[in-house]
Amino acid sequence: MQSPTPLRASLLAAGAAVAALLAGSLSAGVSHAADNSSCRPDGLYATPGVDVPYCSVYDENGREKMGADHQRRIIGYFTSWRTGKNGQPAYLASDIPWDKITHINYAFGHIDAANKLSVGADGPDNAATGMTWPGVAGAEMDPSLPYKGHFNLLNKFKKQHPDVKTLISVGGWAETGGYFDENGSRVASGGFYTMATNADGSVNQAGIDTFADSAVAFVKKYGFNGVDIDYEYPTSMRDAGHPSDFPVSNARRAGLNKGYAALMKTLREKLDRAGAADGRHYMLTVAAPSSGYLLRGMETFQVQKYLDYVNIMSYDLHGAWNEYAGPNASLFDDGRDAELAAANVYGSAQYGGIGYLNTDWAYHYFRGSMPAGRINIGLPYYTRGHKNVQGGTDGLWGKAAATSCPAGSGLTKCGDGAVGIDNLWHDKDDNGVESPAGSNPMWHAKNLEKGIVGDYVTQYGFPAGTRLTGTYARKYDSTLVAPWLWNAEKKVFLSTEDEQSVGTKADYVVDRGIGGTMIWELAGDYAWNAAKGQYETGDTLTSLMYDRFRSAAPYGAKKSNTALPTEAVDVDVEFTDFKLGDSNYPITPKLRITNNTRTALPGGTEFRFDYATAAPANASDQSGFGTKVISSDHTGGNVGGLKGDFHRVSLKLPAWQSLAPGASVDLSFNYYLPVSTPSNWTVAIGGKTYAIEGDLARGTTLVEPGTGGGTPSPSPSPGETGGTGGGGTCTAPAWSASSQYGGGTTVSHAGHSWKSKWWTTGEEPGKTGEWGVWQDLGAC
Repeated sequence: MQSPTPLRASLLAAGAAVAALLAGSLSAGVSHAADNSSCRPDGLYATPGVDVPYCSVYDENGREKMGADHQRRIIGYFTSWRTGKNGQPAYLASDIPWDKITHINYAFGHIDAANKLSVGADGPDNAATGMTWPGVAGAEMDPSLPYKGHFNLLNKFKKQHPDVKTLISVGGWAETGGYFDENGSRVASGGFYTMATNADGSVNQAGIDTFADSAVAFVKKYGFNGVDIDYEYPTSMRDAGHPSDFPVSNARRAGLNKGYAALMKTLREKLDRAGAADGRHYMLTVAAPSSGYLLRGMETFQVQKYLDYVNIMSYDLHGAWNEYAGPNASLFDDGRDAELAAANVYGSAQYGGIGYLNTDWAYHYFRGSMPAGRINIGLPYYTRGHKNVQGGTDGLWGKAAATSCPAGSGLTKCGDGAVGIDNLWHDKDDNGVESPAGSNPMWHAKNLEKGIVGDYVTQYGFPAGTRLTGTYARKYDSTLVAPWLWNAEKKVFLSTEDEQSVGTKADYVVDRGIGGTMIWELAGDYAWNAAKGQYETGDTLTSLMYDRFRSAAPYGAKKSNTALPTEAVDVDVEFTDFKLGDSNYPITPKLRITNNTRTALPGGTEFRFDYATAAPANASDQSGFGTKVISSDHTGGNVGGLKGDFHRVSLKLPAWQSLAPGASVDLSFNYYLPVSTPSNWTVAIGGKTYAIEGDLARGTTLVEPGTGGGTPSPSPSPGETGGTGGGGTCTAPAWSASSQYGGGTTVSHAGHSWKSKWWTTGEEPGKTGEWGVWQDLGAC
């Protein structure tokens, strides 16, 4: 199944310097606090009691503001280790095409032994905060900043390009479960696994709080616009992630999802509180898996509501971790994926003929729970490949079995990865040994295609006068939207990207209203150097996307494709009790419905919801609720792409079973490919259809069933008056998030009167629980 993302071996980083706040510009004329709720993206969680300044980042439709010529995101990972200090070509902040991109993710920060976000100990060799590049044009330090290194240069160029946002990316393949010490050796300390999850599988809230507090301090100190979490991987599938972490990660598999959800909720709330204090919205994003295998062990990816957007790692879909030679990042399935065919995915009626190792499948997985505009698809600016490929069509869907697997890979059966001149970036394992992978920057692949040996090869350990063996013929499959190089003499298959494939993917983003693209990594892009007669680092692919996106229509900002009720009720729905790992097939969680209203839900009450067409239309239940798919935007297999977004499902409380206020009921649910959290819920009560509050839809009003009016969901802006949900008039002053209340103070909020038990500020009535500060005096 899906391999880990590339071995991103960070250089030794070293430590922090003196505090500075350089956050990039806020949009001119930030709206009043009372207007901020109108800028909240659809489905984004709002921290209770906090007036988050969404309008500093989003417009009145909840779309991100990125500059007049950026209708879609172009997010580039910028890595710490291409410094030029090791004799290989440098890629510095001055090399970034700042006018073509919208966001930069700095790779990587890590979690240190104290559970704090770190880039290592301070010093002149620290690439992030201490290194300098004397004599390199564009790399002159900004003397107004108290730190040097990449962070200085990033902020220097942000002053010139204030619409570009920067995020600190934490983790990655090598640093999810550890970090690099002062000698450059990886320490398998536990990282995310131990920071968020205790040894018994419970949530490590103390570790999470420490990390989240340090993350807030870090972004403020170094001028970042937010945090990107690259946790690889909080899945219950055994042996996922870095093999060195297995003793820690496998022991915690049962609790990784809970820890991940608690981490993201805590980060969201702490960033929101800091943003409210600073008058700006701090962003929270993740790099998410794209493989159905890994996502099967991540329940329904419950964290999406805390994220400004998700970046799908829709690459590393095929590679030398197994014997199947296929595209690194195909856009669509072609019905002939050899890995899926070997697993009988196409032959199983339960899978519906849906191939799940492609970008389109991954996009639709997340589209089931998020607006298209809060999703970005991943693009690799690097290759993957095999040698000694047998069969297939010009290598495609052929096999290349290895006689043995690399030491420390955690694999017992793997593929014969390309090496030597076909593995220029030759990522190394923890023992410093090259990992056979066919990993090359795209500029080197372009030279191979043209039969050129670039003058840079000596910097990567190849002797002067190196010659190529055989011809690297470019091949392309229009169904997959995937190019590759095939060397028939060496039987080498290298999966690539170029203008044709990236142009088609850019059109796909525009046509479907997707938020944009994420690039791993910027240093792999290419340009032709006519003077030298070779390809080198450039911005050809990034510029192509910029040109396609600059005049595109605004991205899709709503979760639902149809109009939903504007009144919502407090009925909670949760998928829970998932089986773990390989036992989780078919996928059979409990669906728990909880009635938090004051009205009993009678037998026969109907619920409807959407789930993604990434799974077939065969969801059912085993509990007598009559679950059935009542409409589908797509049926059948997915060769060439899924044609629509949602299946619509209906289920009803059994006629004999009512649901009293405060009561819950469970039903046993059943489906066969993973889905993200089902959304666009409605419930019919007393002849009227309502939305549910938990969908966090823009513009909905929370009401009690059978009444009108209410308060905006998820919470009113400070200064708004209480509602009249109880049928009368609330005479007490309206609660305000910014006010301070002593014990015994009465306020009105959400159609109720509330009395404070002790001093409080910023804690929303109705959100603090039975034992919290606010006592519910009833409807008014």
